[in-house]
Amino acid sequence: MDRSFPLTRAAGLDRLTEFLAGAGAAYAGDRNTDRGPGQRPTTSALSPYLRRRLVTEAEVVEAAGRAFGDGGADKFVSEVFWRTYFKGHLETHPAAWTDCLAQAAAGHDRIAAEPGLRRTHAAAIEGRTGFDGFDDWARELVETGWLHNHARMWFASIWIFTLRLPWALGADFFLRHLVDGDPASNTLSWRWVAGLHTRGKHYVARAENIRRYTDGRFDPVGLDEYPDALDEAMPPREVALPEADAAPAGDVALLLHLDDLHPESLPLGGARVVRVGGLIAHAAGASDRVRAADAAAMADALARAEDRFGCAAGPAAEGWAAGLPVVTGWAPVGPSAAALPDGCLRVRRAWDAAAWPRSTRGYGRLRSAIPAVLDA
Repeated sequence: MDRSFPLTRAAGLDRLTEFLAGAGAAYAGDRNTDRGPGQRPTTSALSPYLRRRLVTEAEVVEAAGRAFGDGGADKFVSEVFWRTYFKGHLETHPAAWTDCLAQAAAGHDRIAAEPGLRRTHAAAIEGRTGFDGFDDWARELVETGWLHNHARMWFASIWIFTLRLPWALGADFFLRHLVDGDPASNTLSWRWVAGLHTRGKHYVARAENIRRYTDGRFDPVGLDEYPDALDEAMPPREVALPEADAAPAGDVALLLHLDDLHPESLPLGGARVVRVGGLIAHAAGASDRVRAADAAAMADALARAEDRFGCAAGPAAEGWAAGLPVVTGWAPVGPSAAALPDGCLRVRRAWDAAAWPRSTRGYGRLRSAIPAVLDA
């Protein structure tokens, strides 16, 4: 598989078509197997496009239903909804994000002050720990910007429970390098592995599981396979889901950001878009590969917006909106939301409006409501 991930909507739709015609039929049985770089993927590999909404969850789920019929796409659809669940959960527990940032910053301070931690951290991110598989995944992540989902879980578990490194430093490492790095999915997945998201329920990487689901490529020795879950004094507090805005009738300036790059389907009501600006807000320390992917995705979205609305589209430089009301798709908790200018009117897609209120606790509540969300 080409791991360069050309970040355009057309490439995302091509990837969706390829998946539905190939690996999609065996997804439920094969998705946990990591065959390694250069091999046909067992997952959809749509996450770089979904993360930026170059393709939307709604159209991916609809296409899977058409391809596999009633019930045939259930497992894949459920996995798509995990991404939606994480976003909704972080919207109602934003302290999970700010706490992760604070703990990562504290972790970097510790690295500067503690030689032992500094050596262990450097060995981990450079792939020099001596643990079979882990070192390969560290190098693969840095070199390609990608890891199979199961490898991400193994990596995070070894990082936390065997290497005893701060979990937030691992989340920071991932977000710097993953081309599909999503603040919600990344933060809450690391918390889940650690046993913090579902309190006391952690994910433990075991050699037998790694050996089985890498087709014997890796067989690590010396893992801590019986660790205790991490704990925290105070879990992130739930807050009310913020209200969305309605787009006003008349002329508006549309602001695009990296969390929603499909302006053609935004719920704009009677608004008439006469200006389009693009806002790129990277995660702190984002790699050159991630920055290039973000820039390519934004360029593609701006070109499509220019065609769709018949007006000039470019970077959101100072004064770009010319005094018009600024409308933007909802930016979930993360760098884009933090960078939005004051006074933006934030519209919310029906998909999020239906799913996020069901995402405040565990995933089971949203999973049981998938038919209702799809109807909505």
